Amino acid sequence: MADILVLYYSRYGATEKMAQLVARGIEEVEGMQARLRTVPAVSTVCEATEDSIPDSGAPYATPDDLRECTALALGSPTRFGNMAAPLKYFLDGTGSLWLGAELAGKPAAVFTSTSSMHGGQETTLLSMMLPLLHHGMLLLGIPYSETDLLHTDAGGTPYGASHLAGTDSKKPLTEAEQRLCRALGRRLAETTVKLT
Repeated sequence: MADILVLYYSRYGATEKMAQLVARGIEEVEGMQARLRTVPAVSTVCEATEDSIPDSGAPYATPDDLRECTALALGSPTRFGNMAAPLKYFLDGTGSLWLGAELAGKPAAVFTSTSSMHGGQETTLLSMMLPLLHHGMLLLGIPYSETDLLHTDAGGTPYGASHLAGTDSKKPLTEAEQRLCRALGRRLAETTVKLT
């Protein structure tokens, strides 16, 4: 089984749910296995330390998770049209992987959740793509052959899966958003099969 890393940060649970759906799509492809990982929160006032194992949810990611994966799905909530600080902090620490070109040539995809319809879904997805391009990864989006892109009135972009969580961050994923998350995972896994 080839491991595809699904690496995400989630504060209120919507991005975590998306990660689980992307993982489900990955595992619909024979021979592919999803490895769910998250990153700890960061403090705005001083350096914070977390236990090496979170209280709940996926384990924390390490550089080895990136080194060992055959592909990557990266997810973050939006923060003013950008990825969340905890995910960026983790990615900023991957310089040794960049020096060794250890991610170069691996497929990657991105997904996000936001509070408002115009909360920066596409710019957040693009912000997550930038470090992956520097690592030499091969970026995938969602093609319009996934017809939910043509009809959704919530999340969904050709840049990657997205979700409109609402101002209270409690809106459940619509059926179309769920299908697009699974489609992104399947596409990432199918592309990985073709490249390996």
